[in-house]
Amino acid sequence: MQDSPIKKSSINGLFVTGTDTEVGKTFVSAALVESLRASYWKPVQTGPDLDHDTPEILRLTGGADRKTYPCSYSFPDPLSPHEAARRVRETIDLDKIELPSISKNEFLIVEGAGGALVPLNDQFMMTDLMVKVNLPVVIVARSGLGTINHTLLTIEALQRRGITLAGVIMNGPENKGNREAIEEYGKISVVAELPRCDVVTPETIIGLMPRLERFSASLGRS
Repeated sequence: MQDSPIKKSSINGLFVTGTDTEVGKTFVSAALVESLRASYWKPVQTGPDLDHDTPEILRLTGGADRKTYPCSYSFPDPLSPHEAARRVRETIDLDKIELPSISKNEFLIVEGAGGALVPLNDQFMMTDLMVKVNLPVVIVARSGLGTINHTLLTIEALQRRGITLAGVIMNGPENKGNREAIEEYGKISVVAELPRCDVVTPETIIGLMPRLERFSASLGRS
């Protein structure tokens, strides 16, 4: 594992994206909220209320002790944002998604929906939201077979748009070969490796803190 490539002095948050859906973004976001003593915001949420990510973050990180911000858009169908909005005859307006105004010492974790190139509407994608909020991006990647291709494609898509990368967090059984390949060919740091957990509890999240300590320290949040 390498150090984070970003400068801690000017960073007040991170944007969490993934190489695919169901790759562990909310799991990683919860761990980052805990490790960085951060607030949480999910700008665009799709799916039924019972599967929403904000309540899950609160469940895993101490409930009332954590500050969360309301979604800008929420749609009932568990689909890509553009399609979920279309199903209810709405359109996501990127101009109406504004980064929350946070306090001087507050740190914010922003979780995207789906992967980096998920459409928001017929003009903009999740990468356009990343550009707008202007926070360094953490890429959540699986550790197993296929991750090299998916991760390198995500890195390339973000770099082509001038988006600052904070690093990759790999989720799943440790895989030295895949980690080294991502770092070598992607020219990026794998800042943490987290085990895949079938059941995730607040105690699970606490148990991950040593794995994130170095990354948090690199951001001045240890």
